[in-house]
Amino acid sequence: MKKNKILVLGSIAFDHIMEFPGFFKEHIVADKLDTLNISFLADSFTRMRGGTAPNIAYSMALLDLNPAIVGTCGKDFAEYKNWLENNHVDTSYIKVLEDDYTASCFITTDKAHNQITVFYPGAMSRDPEISLKELDLEGVQMAVIAPTEPQAMAKWASECAELGIPYLYDPGMQIPRLPEDVLISGIKGAKIVIFNEYEYAMLSEKTKLTYDDILKSVDLFVVTLGENGSVLRTKTETAVVAAAKAYNVVDPTGCGDAYRAGLLKGYFEGASIETAGKYASISAVYAVEHKGATEHKYTMEEFYERYRLNYGGN
Repeated sequence: MKKNKILVLGSIAFDHIMEFPGFFKEHIVADKLDTLNISFLADSFTRMRGGTAPNIAYSMALLDLNPAIVGTCGKDFAEYKNWLENNHVDTSYIKVLEDDYTASCFITTDKAHNQITVFYPGAMSRDPEISLKELDLEGVQMAVIAPTEPQAMAKWASECAELGIPYLYDPGMQIPRLPEDVLISGIKGAKIVIFNEYEYAMLSEKTKLTYDDILKSVDLFVVTLGENGSVLRTKTETAVVAAAKAYNVVDPTGCGDAYRAGLLKGYFEGASIETAGKYASISAVYAVEHKGATEHKYTMEEFYERYRLNYGGN
């Protein structure tokens, strides 16, 4: 599998997570919102690696695939870059901006689980400047187009079609920001499309595309259903796959990205869509059992044993 280089195009980011040991509502004066000036003292802070591209690529590397991230980061990325390389992820396509910072999300949560979130796009806003036509594409077998700046996603889907690179299309959280015609074009040019249940509902409402419409052009159409598993469809087959059982549900962040990695393992093995869905579910459950999208780790022997425990077989 290592010979099949897979470009993973998407956001690169840090998540800064803080917890406030009180309630926001006790510190906000309702009739003074027009002059709001307030600070909260957090009692915990965690800086976590994030971004759709590294999340997907990390799990792909665990599964002995050959991922190469395409995206833009800032001058604070060196440690993250070294960590990715130490975990067998190709970073040679990443563009580093020395005059900006890597995209960052700052999340503060109170005791009632209310959140105040600030997102700084930083270097990610320059993703549209990256052109696949300017990259060394030798050995590239496929691309994954994951959420990042909408202009970049549109550009990369168009370039993949022009260059003859098969791609998995994963518009996800950017569905509201992507124009209808861009979404339809991205789907029609894709080899694989994937959404969670809510994302597909948004897409359907926005584009009016039905399952049958999508399957006219793609080879594989996947909708994930959280704890209810996933449904995988081709033009001739449908597989309903149960979710793998978690030993302990800690944090669902990144489980969808890990699912995509497992799906591609099945795709490159030429596995049935049912087996590919099971691989994807096992990959996802490891992420669920850890806080953060890239904190899990396993060997292939452990992966296959987990597969047998959940789905049987040899």
